[in-house]
Amino acid sequence: MAGASLYLKSAIPIACARESEHLRVHLPDKTRNSRVLVLGGTGRVGGSTAITLSKLCPDLGIVIGGRNREKGAAMVATLGENSEFSQVDINNANSLEAALSDVDLVVHAAGPFQQADKCSVLEAAIYTKTAYLDVCDDTSYARRAKSFSDRAVAANIPAITTGGIYPGVSNVMAAELVRAARAESEGEPERLRFYYYTAGTGGAGPTILATSFLLLGEEVIAYNKGEEIKLKPYSGTLNIDFGKGIGNRDVYLLNLPEVRSAHEVLGIPTVSARFGTAPFFWNWGMEAMTNLLSPEFLRDRSKVQQLVQLFDPVVRAFDGIAGERVSMRVDLECSNGRNMVGIFSHKRLSVSVGTATAAFALAVLEGSTQPGVWFPEEPEGIAIEAREVLLKRAAQGTFNFIMNKYSFLIRKNSLYLFLSSS
Repeated sequence: MAGASLYLKSAIPIACARESEHLRVHLPDKTRNSRVLVLGGTGRVGGSTAITLSKLCPDLGIVIGGRNREKGAAMVATLGENSEFSQVDINNANSLEAALSDVDLVVHAAGPFQQADKCSVLEAAIYTKTAYLDVCDDTSYARRAKSFSDRAVAANIPAITTGGIYPGVSNVMAAELVRAARAESEGEPERLRFYYYTAGTGGAGPTILATSFLLLGEEVIAYNKGEEIKLKPYSGTLNIDFGKGIGNRDVYLLNLPEVRSAHEVLGIPTVSARFGTAPFFWNWGMEAMTNLLSPEFLRDRSKVQQLVQLFDPVVRAFDGIAGERVSMRVDLECSNGRNMVGIFSHKRLSVSVGTATAAFALAVLEGSTQPGVWFPEEPEGIAIEAREVLLKRAAQGTFNFIMNKYSFLIRKNSLYLFLSSS
């Protein structure tokens, strides 16, 4: 397996040996004096990622990339020594290349990714020979990023697209369910379903709200027995049990990139993804927007931003009541009738998304990713060398994290909790 020195410009061993009391994960000596640029580092996702990285690896140099110097200074003050701010315009190639010239990894968390027509950050990373990770949650963007794989190989650059919490950790959970099923000869995997629940916006800010609205303008791509099918967004309601601490929640079809990548990479003939939120009337509002507003309107970023400005104060007020719990459930059905489940639940999305993204960043820094552009679920030793380690890191702080459990046990446990609290 290629070492980190192939990728890191500094090529100096990093020290992350001190165990973080916050995350309780012991990181081996791998890199020292390495530098990570977090684009969107003054936002909720990027900021959470930077904070987690600083706690995991106090010796890691963290550069906060953004447009607002005041916000950047505030984040640097939070992170302390070994951090700095860099004013970056991701739509300007010269600005990007200058910011990437002296870092070993760029984490692109400056969304939303919907309706973006270029992969400017990835292109700049390849040009400057900088390792790359993004938290993309858009199918078109992810496919466009993947098309740069040959150029990344030629530049000897490792890159992971869709590497956050969902997609990201959810993709790795799916890959592990499939691997276990095939290793145990428990029938051939036939159906994979991703279910997501987040209370309100999950405390993740207006970018998440914009992402949700933009997704309502996208026709849903799913797969049924190997055939691609197109469905209406925020339709196909199912009531899903997310286990302890979350319970049953309604979820709706959305066009998410892990559906296509899991179908192609893992070879699963039937794949779909659904999402739901709380309070319950937000789901009704999303359905109403899908029915009342044209797809063209919902795909217009400027118009969606106007909607975000209108709704954000109201949503933020209800967020205080709803909280920001997040849960992911991944179901795998096999040809012999076996149905296995993975569940990941956390009290705070704003914290969990940073922990998940940081887990991917560390995997890249440690030399776990081969040159090229990869989805998280691609074979071990190519995208993520040790999925178990990544999941362990990403799951820190969860109140319910299980893998390879029979689905009927989820229902049994939830029934027990309900009866015991009655």
